[in-house]
Order: sequence, then structure tokens, then C-alpha cells
Amino acid sequence: MTELKLWQDDPWLEPWKREIWVRHEAAAIRMAELAGEHKRLADASNGHLWYGTHLEGETRVFREWAPNATAIHLLCEANNWKKDQSFAFSSIGQGNWELKLPSSLMKHGELYKWLVSWNGGEGERIPAYARRVVQDQTTKIFSAQIWETPDFKWKHPAPPKVANPLIYEAHIGMSTEEYGMGTYTSFKRDILPHIASLGYNVIQLMAVQEHPYYGSFGYQVSSYFAPSSRFGTPEELKELIDEAHSYKISVVLDIIHSHAVNNSVEGISEMDGTRHLYFHEGARGEHPAWGSRCFNYGKEEVLFFLLSNCKYWTEEFRFDGFRFDGITSMLYFDHGLGKSFTDYSSYFGGNLDSDAFIYLAMANRVIKELNPKAITIAEDVSGLPGLASPFENGGVGFDFRMSMGVADHWIKWIKELRDEQWNMGEIFHELSGKRADEKTISYAECHDQAMVGDKTIIFRLLDAEMYTSMNTGSKSLVIERGIALHKMIRLVTAATAGDGYLTFMGNEFGHPEWIDFPREGNNWSFHYARRQWSLAADKNLRYRHLSEFDRAMIRLIKSAGIYKDSPHVIYQHNERQILAVIRNGYIFAFNFSPLNSYTDLRIPAPSGTYITALDSDWKKFGGFERNKKDLRHFTLETEDGDALSIYLPSRCAMVFKKER
Repeated sequence: MTELKLWQDDPWLEPWKREIWVRHEAAAIRMAELAGEHKRLADASNGHLWYGTHLEGETRVFREWAPNATAIHLLCEANNWKKDQSFAFSSIGQGNWELKLPSSLMKHGELYKWLVSWNGGEGERIPAYARRVVQDQTTKIFSAQIWETPDFKWKHPAPPKVANPLIYEAHIGMSTEEYGMGTYTSFKRDILPHIASLGYNVIQLMAVQEHPYYGSFGYQVSSYFAPSSRFGTPEELKELIDEAHSYKISVVLDIIHSHAVNNSVEGISEMDGTRHLYFHEGARGEHPAWGSRCFNYGKEEVLFFLLSNCKYWTEEFRFDGFRFDGITSMLYFDHGLGKSFTDYSSYFGGNLDSDAFIYLAMANRVIKELNPKAITIAEDVSGLPGLASPFENGGVGFDFRMSMGVADHWIKWIKELRDEQWNMGEIFHELSGKRADEKTISYAECHDQAMVGDKTIIFRLLDAEMYTSMNTGSKSLVIERGIALHKMIRLVTAATAGDGYLTFMGNEFGHPEWIDFPREGNNWSFHYARRQWSLAADKNLRYRHLSEFDRAMIRLIKSAGIYKDSPHVIYQHNERQILAVIRNGYIFAFNFSPLNSYTDLRIPAPSGTYITALDSDWKKFGGFERNKKDLRHFTLETEDGDALSIYLPSRCAMVFKKER
């Protein structure tokens, strides 16, 4: 048995060595099988170049994989949307169907779909590899659309590979303040400059893959190769990505390969009349919690469908990487539902789906073969060892994994404990805990906490007073507490994170209320499915203070390069509620006490002179500025070594930079 670094780095994996080795070898063999005569697996992942519709000289070719079909007909304007034998596909073997027509018969912008027949029935279908799908605003019916435009002219090179992602999670549709949907163009014009001014180096775009129900937040995908037409054209999405590159910002796609929408007419759920074409048969093909379909990752055609999808978004749209959603659901036969994952046996012993594991390793291989600068991020709540370890070490190959438990802990502490009960040792442990051999990205909150039925951090802290007391002239202890803790929670999360940090669009300035997409229950209102940017721009409101703090925090994290090493506690006092950590030479000091300020607080520090690089209490951040901005701090010699003597006010965080 070949020794793999994964268990060498983690002796607790010793009992599971054989299982890790077997799945690693199975993945390597499967990759070689699928690559075939090609040098790279990526070179064999070309389904999008063959299926769907393509021009081949003066001929338009349509292709679909539908083994159970007995006939397929093209429905379009040219045949008045009627079944016509002149538009009938031919079976060409291995479940594939093909139709060739003169290219002049259909033009750019025309709508079409398949009429698929099978023993006992027939139904209209959207091509599985359709690159453009639109919805009729009157009938609400989806159709594929011929989309042929000149090759896009990219103006800006992609940024260098991001070592430490500072991610701005965004949704195109709800990025506007108007009562309606934002577009790729409005996002490029209005939101990109804002993100750039804040200093984030990665944008994670949600809900790009076409989905029939807007309120699904993009997590019930129907057309995997079609950028959502709700927000504009494919070219406008490319323009957005190109413009982001001009700001040296990478763009990551929130890709959904963990499941598919159950819809048959709009999606691939019953493309050829069966329920198991792309999915498992029977109950295993139905997700018990999401009401969606579960892919069969052991099926070669499914693997090529998904790998081709990775290649398509990488090459056609120049996405700089992917955040893979719902990985826990993919990896375990029970989807991780109701599991606590408190010990290593949860990851082994027959519950892990090796086919899903192998697919994820393949996806990472294909993406890195196509673009070595690309980053891949795993959204997994289980903590599977090796998920963000290189494949050659025995892992899956992701660059980063999300530290999803951090947000849960903040909810718990805010909901269940009085401020005086917050324990500094517990906070540091939960925020900084990670596997030493894997890179992680932390966040205090993402889009999940903003959804209707939940609460954002600012809403939990301010509640009803958010509606009455956020003006700068108000006097409210609730607001003062909330503003102070909102800043401190973000800074301590970022300062103790493993290798990166994420925020959701608008949460940087404490966006009020929740997210609720238009639906029957709210009279199809867009009121809660937008972002009120004007709140942060209003000088009479305190949202701008939070926005200014976020900008200063992100820029400090970048300029300080704090993720070059790990955070180390240099002072911790649970009764005083003080925590101080040092990272890449910067000292982060937090006083979470709601009542006590500390004068002549001595924090161990390397000898030298320090200046204040950031203070959450500065007036421009909505604080009281209880410390002078330009104050220099000199270390003192004490019995226990050199120390900084500082004044650390209550509910305040300060960052000190060594001047010399």
C-alpha cells in the first residue's frame, strides 16, 4: 500500500488507511479510464461541443442523449411548433439522437425545444446542453433559443491566482435597489465599483445557472449550460467578468452539481421519459429534504455531462474558479441529514459515496488542467478529512473549504448568551479551529443567515430599533451595542480565519431585514429581494459607519498579509473578556466586555514601537474615539517580557502595527 501524506499528517486517520487508499486508487483508475487516449481528462470532457445545437459549415446540427426515447422531433417557428417528420431526429447509436438542417432554416434569436416520445408517452423538453434558455413573460413557458453572436473580444487578462480569497458573495438579480431584477449590466455598472472600493479580491456569483423558480436562490438548476436569461445575455455576463478582471478581481461561479430541479419540462429530470437517465433509480434519486433529483455519479455519461459543464464555464466565460455547493449532500448516502460528524467514523465505514468522491476529484482535476490559476472551494458541513488536500496526497483536490460552523456559533452566542457570558477561549477555539493540512475560508454570515425565516447578525443585535434609531442623532444603547458588536464580530472572524474571509452582498453595512424573493405568499413583491444601497450612502444614517469599517478592515487584511501565518493568542482573559492575537506582526486586541474599559492593559508584544492601524471605536466608524488616532505605543520591559501598555475601551477592537 502506497503511503499517502493525508494519513501521515493526521495520525487519527490510521484506522482508515485502507479505505482512503482504496478510494484514492479507484479515483486514479477512473480518471485514466475516462481520459482514454487523451493526455488530460479535460481533453475528453467535451460534451458541450457535441451535444445541443452547433453550426457545421452550412448545416445546423442538433444532438441529444436519450436512450429510452423512441423518437425526437424539433419544435420551432419553422414548423409552427408542430410535430413534423421533416424535423425528426435519427438514432445514431448509444442512446444518441441527431438532426441536421440547413443553417438558413433557423436564425439567431429563434426559439425551439424537443418533443421527446417514448413507449407510453411523450413530452416537450429543453435540450440538456442548451446554452440559452428564455422564459415567455406572458405564458411563463421556458424555451431554448438559438444564440449565435460573434466571438467575444476579451479586453483584460485574468488576475493572478488568489492566495487568500476575500470573497464578496453576490446575487445579480437582487443587486439592484429598484423593485425588480438587477442585470449583468447593472451589476457591472453599479456594484463592481463598490466591491472594488471595499477591497475584496473575489466575487462569488450565485444563481447564474438557469433555474425555473427565481425564489430558489439559484439552487434548483434546470439548464446547466445556460446563464440565466433573467439577468441578460451571455455576452453581458462576459462583459461583467471582463470588467471585474480590469479591477484585478477574480470571479467564482457558485456551481450546483449536487442535485437538479425536479421539473421535467424545464429540466433534465425526465429527458427521455425515465427518472434515471442522469439520476439514481428509485428513492435514491430523490432528495428527501430538497425535493430535487440526485445525480448518479457512477454513470459515465453523467460524469462527462458534469465535467463538460466545468470546462464550459471555465473556457467560455473565463470564470476564475468555482464554489461547489451542497457537497455534504453529495458525499454521503444519507446526505448528511441529522448527522453531527463528531468523530472520524462518520466519514468511513460505508456511508461515503465513493462515486461522488471520485467525481469531485475529477472536477478539480479538469478545472486545474484547464486553468492552473483557478481556485476551487468546497461547501461542506461534515468536515471530511482531505477535502481540501491535493489528490496526490489522498485528498479530493479543493483549494479551500468553507468554515461553515463559524456562522452557526455566532448565532448561538448572540441568541443564547448574555454579553457578559461570551467566553474568549471558546470564541478563539471555534473561530480558529481547522485542519492544519487544509485551507479554509471563514465568514460571520453568508446568504443563508439573510434568508426569510432567519436573521442577519445586525437584525439579531438591533431588532425593531433598526427601524427607528439608525439615524446619527439617535441615542440608543441597543444601537450602540449593535454597531460595536457588528464591527467586532467581523474583525475577530477575519483575524482568526484560516486563509480567507467571505461576506454576503450588503451585509458589510448591516443591510436591514431579510431576503424574500417574489412569491405568492408576499404578493410577488420585490421589496425584500433587493439591496438598499442608498442606506449606506446616506450621511444621516449609521449604515455608512459599518460600510466604512468593512472597507478599512478588508484593506488592512490585504495590506498586512495576515494570512501568511496562523493566529497566535498572546493575551486571553475570560473574566475581563479580552482576547489579543498576533498575526504576521499585527496585534489584534478585542475587549468584548459591555461595561469595563481597561487602562494600562499590558499585552505581551515583540519589542518596538507600535501605531494604531485600525480602531473600531474611531468616529468615522460610528464609535466614540476614546483613543487618540496618532498615539504611538512603546513596549515596556516587564518581568514576563516585553509588553504594550494600552487603553482598551469596552466593546472595542484595536489593531496595532509595528512601526520599528
